[in-house]
Amino acid sequence: MVRANGAVSLRELARVVQTSEVTVRRDVRALEAEGLLDRRHGGAVLPGGFTRESGFPQKSHLATAEKTAIADVAASLVEEGEAVVVGAGTTTQELARRLARVPGLTVVTNSLLVAQALAHANRVEVVMTGGTLRGSNYALVGSGAEQSLQGLRVSRAFLSGSGLTAERGLSTSNMLSASVDRALVQAAAEVVVLADHTKLGTDTMFQTVPTDVMTRLVTDEPPPHDERAATELQALADQGVQITVAGGAAASGGEGMAGRRPRRESPLPVQRRGGPTAQLRSAPASMLEQAAAGDRPRVADMRRR
Repeated sequence: MVRANGAVSLRELARVVQTSEVTVRRDVRALEAEGLLDRRHGGAVLPGGFTRESGFPQKSHLATAEKTAIADVAASLVEEGEAVVVGAGTTTQELARRLARVPGLTVVTNSLLVAQALAHANRVEVVMTGGTLRGSNYALVGSGAEQSLQGLRVSRAFLSGSGLTAERGLSTSNMLSASVDRALVQAAAEVVVLADHTKLGTDTMFQTVPTDVMTRLVTDEPPPHDERAATELQALADQGVQITVAGGAAASGGEGMAGRRPRRESPLPVQRRGGPTAQLRSAPASMLEQAAAGDRPRVADMRRR
């Protein structure tokens, strides 16, 4: 599966072979020892280190349910009549499909896939950058794209990437793509990063969005045993990034935050859609109590006090 797709998540592997993620993780570790693949947070990729980047066909098959849940939440942040920029990526493509229903919206993008998703939306104006087409991800890059963004100002930018860590923020494996993404960031008052759990804790070559520039991260719930992702989420929240966890049981195969071991004792505020804000001694323990009561939240906004 890794040879065919370039990358694969542990969750998908466990589903395909009908076994537990613990078993899959052990087998992936053995395959890495043989030099057949590289482990990444929540999955595995072909060997290649920081510079390797999967193409669109490979990325489109990874974490599809998670990307759908993330896109649903991200679209709810956009209001009628707003102007936004949307970067390239399979997650942002999912977002664009939902933005087609927002009337009076203006979307600036360098992605052909985003533009295509909005092509038949009568109430949405699409503005494309110039630039040179990069075929691997159907994005316009280069000086033409960057120059077309000069002087632009919109309410928020929605960006994805190849990796996300609390230390460096969002990053990607391609220099040209990174340069355009940085120009998109400069055009926005707020920056919303869309990254599924497989990208948490992964660091790639070119930084695009430093952590102190990120306004919000929309992600999915990591598997209970994925301590690396949980640690990164906590570190991002500690640095003031608003964390929105999308999906709940629907996107995470029924595994919510109940299985995560608490990492700190300080309270962590969590907002729930349609409900009051709860002050939690630890997010996992509170979510466990809610799950037992039959009230599992689908979205939680985690902010540092």
